[in-house]
Parts: sequence; C-alpha cells; structure tokens
Amino acid sequence: MHLRSGRRPLLAMAMVGAAVASALTGCAAGPDPDTITVLNSATDTPEHQANQQFFDRCAGPLGLKVEQISVPAPQVATKALRMASSDSLPDILELDGSELPQFAETGGLRPLDDLGVTTEGLSDSAVSLGSFEGTAYGIARSVNSLALFYNTELLAEAGLEPPATWDELRAAAAELTRGDTYGMAFSATPDADGVYQFLPFFWSAGGDESRLDGEAGAAALRLWQDLVDEGSASRGVVNWNQQDVNDQFIAGRAAMMINGPWQVPSLSEQDDVDWAVASIPVPEAGRNPVPPIGGTVMTVPKGDRERERRAAEVLTCLNTEENQLAWAARVNNVPTRTAAARTYRERHPELAAFADLVTTARSRTAEVGTRWPVVQDALAGAFQSVLTGRADPRRALERAQRQAGTGE
Repeated sequence: MHLRSGRRPLLAMAMVGAAVASALTGCAAGPDPDTITVLNSATDTPEHQANQQFFDRCAGPLGLKVEQISVPAPQVATKALRMASSDSLPDILELDGSELPQFAETGGLRPLDDLGVTTEGLSDSAVSLGSFEGTAYGIARSVNSLALFYNTELLAEAGLEPPATWDELRAAAAELTRGDTYGMAFSATPDADGVYQFLPFFWSAGGDESRLDGEAGAAALRLWQDLVDEGSASRGVVNWNQQDVNDQFIAGRAAMMINGPWQVPSLSEQDDVDWAVASIPVPEAGRNPVPPIGGTVMTVPKGDRERERRAAEVLTCLNTEENQLAWAARVNNVPTRTAAARTYRERHPELAAFADLVTTARSRTAEVGTRWPVVQDALAGAFQSVLTGRADPRRALERAQRQAGTGE
C-alpha cells in the first residue's frame, strides 16, 4: 500500500489529539447492530472493491455486513475527529502506522489484548508498527518497504551486478549514467516521500532519529550529496515524489531507483523496461539494511463493547495466514505473519527482496512516538539544504537536531 504518512502538519495532528482525547471514547455508533463500519483510505475503486470482498468473506459467516467509509488518506484523521464529535465513530479505524501514536496517546483506542486479537506469529516489525509505548493497538494485514529496482538490460550491458554496498552503488551509478539516463533516482522531496526514502540510508548507517546530529546520519547525507554532485543522480530529485521517480525509471531516464511495491502494477503493465528488485545497498558488506516499514493498521475505537467484540472477530479473520496471503498478493505487499511471509516469498520470487527487507525494517515512530512529525520535517530540511548546495551534511543535521529538539 502506498506510503501516506506525515502529510498533515503537526499542529493539525495536535488538534486532533486534543479533541479526540475527549471525543474518541464516544460510542462507536451504527443504527444497524449487524453492520460493522470501517473508516479507511480505500478511495481507489479496485482497492475498495478488493477490501469489500475480504470484509464480506469474514463478516458473512458471523451474520454481519461491513460498510466502508473511504476518504482520501490525508483526510482520515480529520474525518475520524468529526465522527467522534458526533458519537458516530466507525467500529474499525484504519490508520497509517505512523499516525497511530497520535490516536493511541488519547486513550481512545482499545488495546488488542483487551479484544482478544493476538499478534502472536506476526513479525516484530509489524507488531511495532501497530504499537504505542509497548501496547499493541493496531494490526496490519500486510506491510511494505523500499528496495532497489534496476533496469536489467542496462546493468547487463554494463557488465554490472546490482550494487550491494554504498561504494558499489556510487560506482554503478556513475557507470550507468549515459546520455539522458542517470544511474540512480530517488525522491528527496521535503515531505513524507523524501524522508521515507532517506531512512534506509540513515538507519543502515546507524543513524538515530532521536539524535539527528550524529556522524552516521552525516555519512548517509554525504552519499546522497555525492550521487547528485557527481552527476549520477539528477538535481531534480529534490522535486520528485516517489511516483515521479517511477516515471523516470519507466521512461528510461534512470537505470536504478529506490521505490516500493506499490509501483509494481505500473511496472508490470509497461513493456519498455525489463526490471528486477534487489536489496537496499548498505554502507559496508555484511551489514543488514534497515529500511522503514510502511502500511496501515486496523484499530478499534473504544465504544460499545459488543460492537468492539464483533469488530475484533472480523480483524481476527482478516489476519489468518490464508487471508493475509491472499490480500498480500492483491496489493503486492508482504504478509505480517512470518509463516505467511515465507510462503509469499516462495510464490513471488520477483518480490523476494521486499519479503527479506521487512524482516529488518523499523517503524518510524518506535523511538520518538508522537514527535515523529517534527523529526520528519527536520530531516527533510536537512537533505534539502544539502542537495541544493546550501549546507554541508554535518551542519545540516546539527540544525535539524535543534529544530527537532525545540519543535520550531
């Protein structure tokens, strides 16, 4: 599922948190006791229909129906707030994992343990995605991350293997830069897309989001700076979101790119570029890549206990190994059950890199919780200032740390 976190300013989320603290505990209303309501961002018709099929599969045997209330991703939180103020909250609230702390902090979400929804058998990264301060409030059916997509024909012509280390990445990107084609493409926009793409390099180098001004983070920034300054990546990366990066790759203007499995449908539909997926390059051979884990989690707002019980039954059904595998295949994501993820890897070898990467992936909010939006803005400002030539990496991160520390 496409990354959608961090697209509201912190002030708006703070307002949501303050209001939800008093309103989120209102009754999860529904005039029909046999209808479960779900608030999500499945506005895309195929995704909405696919969701409905799985909801019906789980609700039908329970004598229930499911009604989806789908709004654009940036509007989910504000929609939930409006519903809370009128005591009409949904029975299931589906949030991006990075948004969950803002709601869990209010005390208005029911812990999964209270509902009898188990996270046993889920990957540690998936459990972290749905947790706040050690308590699990949300469960993800599938997750995604980032990997290195590459043009197999261009690498073969150059006699190259997919780069596994930063040194190999720089060398390969330089070798593959020819004519109108850059060797490497990534998103460095000053928002969630850019920060999501920076994190695999920041974290794999040992960067710490709770202390941004360390040398490890500066090393990651230097890598991006070198790729741009050496001409191996376009200076346009500061304006390219993840979809723009994919468009560059499909157009043949980038031999490699960092991107997620949400691009697989468009890549599969085109015939101009033969592509494959490899792991994220790491600073040194032998290190594990540490990308961010992305996806949505389903939560149950506090309300009528019988409605909560029924919502929990639907969640349990959605997260069986069979249903997770089927859903993951529909959305090109990786199941969160470790056994299902292994099976998915065997069935979809072309996406095996993603199945491997989510095992070492991290939640963006695990360390800083509700402070993540401020940290995200500070990191975005750092790499933007470096890539546009206004600052060196160390000074940029020192400024980012001051910004993240003060919230300014």
